[in-house]
Amino acid sequence: MTLNEKPTRRRGAELEAALLDAAWEQLTERGYAGFTFEAIAERAGTSRPVLYRRWSSRTELLQATIRHHGAAEDVSAPDTGSLRGDLLAALRRSNQRRSNFLVLLSASLGEYYDESGSTPSDVRDLLLGGQRLGIDEILDRAVARGDIDEARLTPLVRAVPFNLYRHEVLMTLKPVPDETLEAIVDEVFLPLVCD
Repeated sequence: MTLNEKPTRRRGAELEAALLDAAWEQLTERGYAGFTFEAIAERAGTSRPVLYRRWSSRTELLQATIRHHGAAEDVSAPDTGSLRGDLLAALRRSNQRRSNFLVLLSASLGEYYDESGSTPSDVRDLLLGGQRLGIDEILDRAVARGDIDEARLTPLVRAVPFNLYRHEVLMTLKPVPDETLEAIVDEVFLPLVCD
C-alpha cells in the first residue's frame, strides 16, 4: 500500500469470515470467559458495534463461530481400502484436529451451557452443521465390501469408536495415544462387528 492509498475496508462475507475467525481464535486461546465482544472486536481490528449488528448476544456469536469453524473442516472419510485402516485414519485425524476442541468443550464452556441451556451434544451438532459423519461413510463402505454385517450396526454400535475416543480425551484433557486408538479399533469395535 502506498502512502496515498486508503486501507481497504472489509465488507459482507469477507468481514463476517474475519470476525468469526477472530472469534474462534479468541475462544480457543481464552475460553468462553475471554470470549467477549470487546476482545473479539480488538482481535479483528474493528469495533463492538460491528459485531452487535450481526449477533445480539455472546451466545449467538459463539454458535455462529462454531458453525463457521465446522463448515471449514474437512469431514471426508478416509479410504484406505480396509475397515481397520479407515477407522484408524479417521480417529488419528480427529486426534490431530479436534482433541483441543473437545478439551475446550469440557473445560471452558460451562458458563455457555448455563446461559444457553445447551449441551456438549448441541455444540457438536453446531460444529458438524448437519454434515454426514465420516464414520457412517466408512461403515457403509465396509458393509458394501462385505467386511461387516449391517444388522450388527445399531446406532449405538456405530458410535462406539468415536464415543470411546471422546471419552479418552475428556478424561485426560489430552490427545489420545496411538496405542489407545488401536485398542479402541482392535479390541473393542472390530470384535463387535466382525466374525
